[in-house]
Amino acid sequence: MKASEMRQLSIDEQKQKVAELKEELFNLRFQQETGQMEKTSKIRQTRKDIARILTIISETNSKQDN
Repeated sequence: MKASEMRQLSIDEQKQKVAELKEELFNLRFQQETGQMEKTSKIRQTRKDIARILTIISETNSKQDN
C-alpha cells in the first residue's frame, strides 16, 4: 500500500491497519521459524508498511497539535 493511499484513511482505520500488519508480521515470523515461508522479503515489506503508517499517524498528530 502506498503512502498516499494510507494518508486517505482515517486515523482509526490507520491504527486498525497497523494492528492487522503486526498480526501478519507475527504470522510471517512464525512461518519463517517453522520453515514454511518461501518469500522472506515479505517480512521486510510488512515492517516497512508498519513504519510508514506510524510515521503518517505521527505527522497527523503533530499537525493537529499546532
